[in-house]
Amino acid sequence: MESSHGGFVMRDRRLDALGDLIVLPDEVICSILELLTPRDIGRLACVSSVMYIFCNEEPLWMIQCLKRSNGQFQHKGSWKKTTLHFEEPPIEYKESCRRPLQFDGFYSSFLYRRLYRCHTSLSGFSFDDGNVERKKLLTREEFDHECGGMEPVLLTGLADTWPARTAWTIDQLLLKYRDTSFKISQRSARKISMKFKDYVSYMNVQHDEDPLYIFDPQFGEDSPGLLKDYSVPQLFQEDWFEFLDANNRPPYRWLIIGPERSGASWHVDPALTSAWNTLLCGRKRWALYPPGRVPLGVTVHVSDEDGDVHIETPSSLQWWLDFYPLLADEDKPIECTQLPGETIFVPTGWWHCVLNLETTVAVTQNFVDSQNFQFVCLDFAPGYLHKGVCRAGMLAVDEDSHEDVKKNASNDENNMSYPDLARNKKRVQTKKSGENHNPEDATNGAAGSYNLQRKGFPYDINVLEKFLDEERDHYTFPWSPGNCIGQREMREWLFKLWVGKPGMRELIWKGACLALNAGKWLECLEAICAFHSFPPLTAEQRLPIGSGSNPVYIMADCAVKIFAESGLESSLYALGTELQFYSLQCKVDSPLKKYIPDVLASGILYLENGSYTVVPWDGKGVPDVIKKCNLISSKCTEDYFPFGIWNKKQFEDRRVGMSLCEMSTSDGCTRIWPYIITKRCKGKILTQLKDTLALEDMLNLASFLGEQLHNLHLLLYPPFIESTLPDNKQGMDLAFTNGCIEDVLSKSNVPADWEIFIRTLTRKKKDAASRLTNWGDPIPRTLIEKVDEYIPDDFVKLIGVYKDENGLNKVCKPCTWIHSDIMDDNVFMEPYCPSSCLHGDAADTDLRDNNTLDGYDDHAEKKSWRPSHIIDFSNLSIGDPIYDLIPLHLDVFSGNSSLLKKFLESYKLPLVRGMPQDKSEGDKFARLSYHAMCYCILHDDNVLGAIFSLWKELRTAESWEEVELTVWGELNNYKGFS
Repeated sequence: MESSHGGFVMRDRRLDALGDLIVLPDEVICSILELLTPRDIGRLACVSSVMYIFCNEEPLWMIQCLKRSNGQFQHKGSWKKTTLHFEEPPIEYKESCRRPLQFDGFYSSFLYRRLYRCHTSLSGFSFDDGNVERKKLLTREEFDHECGGMEPVLLTGLADTWPARTAWTIDQLLLKYRDTSFKISQRSARKISMKFKDYVSYMNVQHDEDPLYIFDPQFGEDSPGLLKDYSVPQLFQEDWFEFLDANNRPPYRWLIIGPERSGASWHVDPALTSAWNTLLCGRKRWALYPPGRVPLGVTVHVSDEDGDVHIETPSSLQWWLDFYPLLADEDKPIECTQLPGETIFVPTGWWHCVLNLETTVAVTQNFVDSQNFQFVCLDFAPGYLHKGVCRAGMLAVDEDSHEDVKKNASNDENNMSYPDLARNKKRVQTKKSGENHNPEDATNGAAGSYNLQRKGFPYDINVLEKFLDEERDHYTFPWSPGNCIGQREMREWLFKLWVGKPGMRELIWKGACLALNAGKWLECLEAICAFHSFPPLTAEQRLPIGSGSNPVYIMADCAVKIFAESGLESSLYALGTELQFYSLQCKVDSPLKKYIPDVLASGILYLENGSYTVVPWDGKGVPDVIKKCNLISSKCTEDYFPFGIWNKKQFEDRRVGMSLCEMSTSDGCTRIWPYIITKRCKGKILTQLKDTLALEDMLNLASFLGEQLHNLHLLLYPPFIESTLPDNKQGMDLAFTNGCIEDVLSKSNVPADWEIFIRTLTRKKKDAASRLTNWGDPIPRTLIEKVDEYIPDDFVKLIGVYKDENGLNKVCKPCTWIHSDIMDDNVFMEPYCPSSCLHGDAADTDLRDNNTLDGYDDHAEKKSWRPSHIIDFSNLSIGDPIYDLIPLHLDVFSGNSSLLKKFLESYKLPLVRGMPQDKSEGDKFARLSYHAMCYCILHDDNVLGAIFSLWKELRTAESWEEVELTVWGELNNYKGFS
């Protein structure tokens, strides 16, 4: 291809320089280069002139740098220099004496537009005043009356008395906080921070289209002086998230500092919270769309499996330059330019995008109040459709589903009309900008969907709740990883609101029904209480408590747990094993019995023809209602535990690799719930006390847990039995079994009670790297890449099979009962006087007088606390006792090796009796720390996330051995007692 320029004929160098790659658009080539290492990019730059151009683009090196940085870093003047500094060993980069190479015969609209965005100045941009209403200082009553909490508004005068109004300039902040590190927001999973002096230096030299942006949620904790410079405006002081403990509360306030061209791309605030944002210096341009109206160029993806929401969006600068000019007047967003001293209120569910027109400093906070509470609860509910509708409106609804909902919505009290739903997609498919050669092409394929949103939809909780999936319950389906708090924290939050805001219970109950399906579980509880002739429920007993993964209700003298997690089959095995364990406790009169709650009753609750029926069940035999589900052989004798520990182990082994949704829906029996009633434990769960306990109390707790796990691990378990699963279930098990695994087990002559344990570990290794990748930050990517070489190929070596002097197969590891879930919400503590003046009835009286039985009295008199009970044995298993140390050390002890040491001093049982040495493997199998680390990597839960959160310094670890010895090194000093 040739072109004429000034009488010369220039040849397009693309053909010779790119060869077969010439068929790829430039944006695709750049995307491929992003996947390479810096060294490979350097080599590729030498291949041809065009590759030299592509490989020396600063945006490419910015991406490379952010992929490698972890923690604090310093910009070296250019992204290429900074990236090469991260290489090991660092690559010395010197500017050549000659100027960079220049080549004619090459043009790229993609690179040109990106270069333009990198160097454009916004100081000359002309904006009108916008159409967001400005209001002067208002009272809360005036604000509610005039704004209603559902429309954005610019407020003046709220920050007039703040010290920050004059003190938060770049120069003054630099004087006071030059060596303070602040967290940086950028498009990378890595968490990075910069000293403020380094960030200011970066701002002064950068030419990035999406510059690094200080967006620090920890500024108040790291620099408490900044909190004294402002106060939450009176209009927004109602924040129901304040009922959460500080360590459970999601991020809610941010210090925001950025240069021109920086900003926040299109998004809806987490959990549909509302927000206020006060600007202290500079100018910000805001664009907003009402709930359900997805901006042009933005794509919303909602996971079918867990409801996680992912938004693809161009940068704020790119959207303003490439998309905004294409909008018809009726499609333009609500806009405003925010000036210093002004506060903007962004209501729940509103889309917003922010572009800094010059260097800005701002502070913002998100909050939950009575206006948005139900929307927040709705967003915590399981499922995906309602999440999509809340963000994308009716575009999230396909033609064939929820017809009744659409009819009701179209005829709602607001009488809002809807566009043609026949063209809707299940998810918004508004095309991402990409980097089209012609920007106007960005609207192709998107305009039709975008136009469907013009008339909006009613952002009304009564309409939105109709998109909930009745079959996707809080206790039976996956929790969305995008939710800003966990399941336990959410239940705890609702319970604390219920207790702490009695005047708002009607509203709180509505929210609990949205998030927890509380109404359904209350019906179940009432049926159980009626069968057992319990007194009528009090108001405080209507909501399940926060701990555990099943609905648990605290009554006057007992606790009722309804098993629901992961569906009926899992629930039956959980209760069946627990009842088998309790039965064994009674037979052998174990010392552990004193410290676990007594079982008062147990049974099966089921809903049939609109009415509830209760069938008592002690774990033996198969009730008729369960026989119909064909979950287990009906040939079981009446004195046998068909859902006991060994069938449970085989059931869990069969389900390795299945998704949570598959587990939840596999049995098809969704109206049957096992339950157990236990005697109520007095005192408080450890979760509520942990941050206030004295060191002596924690050491006593460690000793107590050592003694009780000693008793648990000494308890004999039932002999191994073959599976009593129906033929079709056993067939599934065999089909899922890898022949290689069976060969290993056969050749090693592994005892039957270890076979399932080894087979399950081997299966888990197959997708270990992918599981860790899915969990992502804070697990270091460099370690994920090394995980397969770290964990063994033959897990038989972990248990140490050998032949004794009589030629019999022996195992170095003890095989024991395992609680599997000794965490701080499964340990009860009771108050006592160290002088032993408080005993027996006096202790009970003290507890009742101080209202600690409800577990949520934060004003009780300060006391010493001692452990009283271990609860929740529904996760019981059999295997290596080291497994029990994982939740114990990481959760209860928070990684404190002194507490682990104290525990081991009381435990007094051997964890291993000498391992056979394998010279090819070195001595790693002789390290108990190695065993524990392997179990952490292969754990069903993301315990690695906990490890790298507790030991932040390990995020830069280069080997798993480094992590292993830091976390579990104390185990290697333990000799045990034979």
